[in-house]
Parts: sequence; structure tokens; C-alpha cells
Amino acid sequence: MPKYLTIVSYTPEGLRRVATQGATVRRIAVENMLERLGGRLEGFYFPLGSNDAYVLIEGPDNATAAAISLAVTTGAIRTKTVVLLTPEEFDQAIKLRVDRPLSAESDVKKQRNSPATP
Repeated sequence: MPKYLTIVSYTPEGLRRVATQGATVRRIAVENMLERLGGRLEGFYFPLGSNDAYVLIEGPDNATAAAISLAVTTGAIRTKTVVLLTPEEFDQAIKLRVDRPLSAESDVKKQRNSPATP
């Protein structure tokens, strides 16, 4: 299953809720939601720094990850979800041949220099 890192930033309202309910309650709620959607919580951390939480999840697909992000992004939190690749997936990406697209400017020059087709 694909893995995702969700970076969470709490608004002042969200921080008040966490302080009132407790961080463990928040983690359990996320864990239960993921399980209902066929995912799994791998980690839930509160770092020191500019972000308030890092949530590492395994999910069935990108659509489910996006749905979760849309559902939990409220007036209390803001999220950014990053799709994580394994080293093996990254190796596969490196091996894929991708023809680099020409710039828009060179495409226009190419069209000007090619003969018109009827």
C-alpha cells in the first residue's frame, strides 16, 4: 500500500481542542478513521518546530488519501500530504524513459519553420 506523510498545522482553535481532549485521543481518532477506510496509522508525532504534527499513514490509494485530507482539513487544522516513495519505487522512476518536453517558445519556433499541411 502507498505511504503518505501528512504535515499538520493547528490553528489556535485546534491547539485548544488538542489541549482539552489530549493528543492520545487525537491519535486514536485518526487511527480509527484510517482503519475504516482500509488504511493504517504508522506513526503520529508532535515535533518541536514550525509544524504541529507529522502523521505517517499507509492507505489504499491516492484518492483515499485525498479524501482523508479534505475531511480533516477544517477551521481547526491545515494539512499538507506528501506521497512517499520507497527506494525501489524511486529506482523504477529513474529507469523510466521520459522524453523531456520542449519549451513553449521552442515549440512555437518549430511550428513556424515546419511546412503547412493542407
